[in-house]
Amino acid sequence: MGAANTDKYKSDGTAAGGLLEWVDARFPLLSLWNDHLAKYYAPKNFNFWYYFGSLAMLVLGLQIITGIFLTMHYKPDASLNASGIPAAFASVEYIMRDVPWGWLIRYMHSTGASLFFVIIYLHMFRGMLYGSYRKPRELIWIFGMLIYLCLMAEAFLGYLLPWGQLSYWGAQVIVNMFTAIPVIGPDFALMLRGDYVVSDATLNRFFALHVIAIPLALIGLVAAHIMALHEVGSNNPDGIEIKKKKGPDGIPLDGIPFHPYYSVKDLVGVVVFLMVFAVIIFFMPEAGGFFLEYNNFFPADPLVTPPHIAPLWYFSPYYSILRANTVNFFWIDAKLWGVIFMGLGTVIFAFLPWLDRSPVKSIRYRGPLFKGALVIFVACFLILGVLGTLPATPGLTVIAQVCSILYFAFFLLMPIYTSLDKCKAEPERVTGK
Repeated sequence: MGAANTDKYKSDGTAAGGLLEWVDARFPLLSLWNDHLAKYYAPKNFNFWYYFGSLAMLVLGLQIITGIFLTMHYKPDASLNASGIPAAFASVEYIMRDVPWGWLIRYMHSTGASLFFVIIYLHMFRGMLYGSYRKPRELIWIFGMLIYLCLMAEAFLGYLLPWGQLSYWGAQVIVNMFTAIPVIGPDFALMLRGDYVVSDATLNRFFALHVIAIPLALIGLVAAHIMALHEVGSNNPDGIEIKKKKGPDGIPLDGIPFHPYYSVKDLVGVVVFLMVFAVIIFFMPEAGGFFLEYNNFFPADPLVTPPHIAPLWYFSPYYSILRANTVNFFWIDAKLWGVIFMGLGTVIFAFLPWLDRSPVKSIRYRGPLFKGALVIFVACFLILGVLGTLPATPGLTVIAQVCSILYFAFFLLMPIYTSLDKCKAEPERVTGK
């Protein structure tokens, strides 16, 4: 509180200055500005990988804004209209064809969903490269993992809303997975659907969760993520704590104010992102079927199953892990093992702060064991992602099983190979590279 009192704004005599002074006396406006921007000192050696945090916030804002406009015209109704088309599907067509600029808003939302996951995966990878999950940033990492899980839930819930063929049958497959859980599985799936099959009740539940519950949770978690980050300070490519070396004024010697230095630098990343975003929206919004699938341009028909049901690309690595389990073991059948390992594959990231025993944080100073393991992990993740979009065959299933084993080995063996790794000594100060 004392710091906030010393930051009170003093009016310069203008009307705007008087208004700012009035607001600052009643709300910690200037202290928030200083704590999170002007006087938040970030390491001076941020590189390309540090664009993705701000880009994720940008895309979250775009998704919320475009989502609000879409809900003004979307109708969560699975009943058939006079033309024999589900009202939900017809409302999406209405947005695309009749609402002024509706096609643009819809493409911005669908493209933003996929690019959101591109950014989040790169943001997570940067954390793994430079050890951003290590002490004292464990809670930041956990908040980030909760954001990731909420994003997956948000994407899955929105997956059903267009009420196309792949939306309907994809939701049917995913919801039915929960029936494999002993005792509570069938009842939980029934509660999730609101009916014995995916129906109008399911559509309404998913719509309510997609537009209200999960976005509120996301906003809260993002706020907690940023507050925790600014409490302990940002990591950097050298993995060195800049707060350990301060000048006589108490300012980190290797730190610079986030604003204007990084806020302006982030604008470069924003401009490049918006260029890529615009190219996809105007020239390839379907992205070859990865962003908008072919089967989803047909209205949902419970009587006609598409020949191949595959999840969206950002779920496909975990879908491959699900399908890779084909053996009944102990009293648990293969389907339940698949659900268990698919769930473990998503939450195991949260345990990285306690699995990594390396004396250094950054990959710059790690030894060959961690570097090799990380390369194998990334390769397996990408291979699993590709396999998840393809029909299952015996040969592809074997590849998925091998990649799944290596995927989990990266985490489970981490305490061993990070302890044995031959690491370089960290420098006393950041290198500025």
